[in-house]
Amino acid sequence: MICFLNCHLAAHMHNALQRVDEFEYILETQDFDIFDTPHVLDHKVVFWFGDLNFRIQDHGLHFVRSSINGGRLNLLWSKDQLIMMKKKEPFLQEFDEGPLNFKPTYKFDRKADTYDISGKKRKPAWTDRILWRIKPKSLPSEEDDDGDEKASTSTDNEHDEYPILITQNAYTSVMSYGVSDHKPVIGNFTLELRKYFDTQLVQVAPEGEWSADQNAVLTYTVQEDFMSSTWDWIGLYKVGFKSASDYETFVWVRENELPEVNEVIERSVDKDEIPLLSGEYVLGYYSTNLNSIVGLSDTFKILESKRAAMEGLVPKDINGINN
Repeated sequence: MICFLNCHLAAHMHNALQRVDEFEYILETQDFDIFDTPHVLDHKVVFWFGDLNFRIQDHGLHFVRSSINGGRLNLLWSKDQLIMMKKKEPFLQEFDEGPLNFKPTYKFDRKADTYDISGKKRKPAWTDRILWRIKPKSLPSEEDDDGDEKASTSTDNEHDEYPILITQNAYTSVMSYGVSDHKPVIGNFTLELRKYFDTQLVQVAPEGEWSADQNAVLTYTVQEDFMSSTWDWIGLYKVGFKSASDYETFVWVRENELPEVNEVIERSVDKDEIPLLSGEYVLGYYSTNLNSIVGLSDTFKILESKRAAMEGLVPKDINGINN
């Protein structure tokens, strides 16, 4: 689903076109032994990064350095070769990049924050970059003349697109590193995979009070006829969890037979698996076939266990009494 593509493209000012050709060659020839993503651009998301070696052309060394020292980086953007090439090459236009609001990361004197002062006096440049691409939506085939086939294709495409939202939280360089004549670049992203279904496929809920002093009970009910499995499981999560694997504990669903629609099924959670301290939690039903959580409970509170004090997890006041 996600491809991280690290590249080191051809160097030197005059090789801008060669850099584009090299990248296009990589996209065309790199293959993977995966049936639904055999090539780079088949992935839903591609992060393209590395020493891409694009330079700032036309402007002289004095103008480039004075623009950097004066904080007028925007004066250099229009002559950045990658930005210029994106305007010419349609396949590059599918890649997004954040604004270059950090100083060019090449070429520095080693172990210093000063640009190259050697006899070569290379112009500073944003050689080190991070870009990303979200796979464009599939277009209906021209051969789909039949209305029913078109409707089916549209539905399949919508289901297959995995609507993704990417937010770049930061794009900057780290000036404190001096082991190279490049400064490293950092990109911080949030990826949000929007939900497949508008309604939950499974309703899951805690029953009664939960604490580590007694076994707990949960119930789940399949709301729709989907391909459930006896390998499905229900996880206990802290509110604010980020991944299906962030569970505190989990229980398997009923193992002997698949549930009927609207059948209420109980499962027990051993008290030794329940957190000792109080907190806000949710239950999540994980489908192994869909590789996703398909049902979440409302938020509920796990009460503090009596064992928490005995195990020294609860702070005491100055009189030795538990708060």
